[in-house]
Amino acid sequence: MNYSVAVVPGDGIGPEVTAKAVDVLDLVGDKFGHIFNFVELEAGGVAIDSTGEPLPAATLEAARQCDAVLLGAVGGPKWEGLPGSLRPERALLGLRAGLGVFANLRPAALLPQLRDACPLKDEVLTASHAGGKPTFDLLIVRELTGGIYFGERGRDGNEGAPDASAFDTERYSRREIERVLRVAYEAAAKRRSRLCLVDKANVLESSRFWREITAELAGEYGNIETSYMYVDNCAMQLVRAPGQFDVIVTSNIFGDILSDEASVLTGSIGMLASASIGEREAGRKYPPGMYEPVHGSAPDIAGKNLANPLAAILSAAMMLRYSFSLEKEARAVEAAITGALDKGLRTKDIVGKSGSTSEITAGTDEMAAAVIRVLEEREE
Repeated sequence: MNYSVAVVPGDGIGPEVTAKAVDVLDLVGDKFGHIFNFVELEAGGVAIDSTGEPLPAATLEAARQCDAVLLGAVGGPKWEGLPGSLRPERALLGLRAGLGVFANLRPAALLPQLRDACPLKDEVLTASHAGGKPTFDLLIVRELTGGIYFGERGRDGNEGAPDASAFDTERYSRREIERVLRVAYEAAAKRRSRLCLVDKANVLESSRFWREITAELAGEYGNIETSYMYVDNCAMQLVRAPGQFDVIVTSNIFGDILSDEASVLTGSIGMLASASIGEREAGRKYPPGMYEPVHGSAPDIAGKNLANPLAAILSAAMMLRYSFSLEKEARAVEAAITGALDKGLRTKDIVGKSGSTSEITAGTDEMAAAVIRVLEEREE
């Protein structure tokens, strides 16, 4: 099969880590009989420098013509003085809108090699894990384009007066809720078949609407165990018993907060991948998807062979799984990362956290090369 992938390296360490993810995808193509055609595009600060705008129209149009987008990172102190409409981060929002993605998938899993980096005690992790192991593996599905971040907002009264006020409105349509729920249910079907809707239905009318629609869809997905939890309880349960969760689905604002909380438990932000996906349009073979590590551009270490490439490589694995339905290939990439960590290799952000005396400090190049070696040696 042939797949076209838009590669947007971006700023800071973005070009370094996306290059390694491209190398891994090339090897996946060789091993499994696929062809990945890469189209490199400019967005973010680098695009501002060359064109004067963070997301050139040509970049967006070219990205829309591809089957998926692999993004490095955008932003940095060089462009912090620009007005909001010209900041590099506008490229990220513009790509999301232009691609029509609405569901953000943020996995959070504790790899055994990084156990000591997790702040939770063994007894907490073991008690909350169905298999009795000190670990967890969950996926947060966050609605990305609606809710309070995009609702009506404003201010009333005279500024400085006692009765002055400000407001932001949480509003969701049935279509917005239903489509992200279907993404979450489909993701749960590929995992451990459990879905938990997180809301504040005891207070918010919009949350009660989420529950009503979830209850309707649950009948269509009878093989998926559906449960409900208030967001304040979920925030507590993530640090009390994270192993109880499989897929969490929630609104934009709740997902924003909970996904950051969950990420702290994994050991390093350099290990965290994400995907933003949407509905397949008529005439297109694959649904739109944008895949990116969550670690940001980290300009202080750019060009120093210090960045952890694993989050970008894991993002590529998510692309294989969620855009192209190549589950076997995605698992092979994930296993190669585990194999490289088993050999003791650690980039700076994770070195010294496992307590192992056999750790080997590795740079961006060395860590990616180790993943590729394990993948090359893997028998399918």
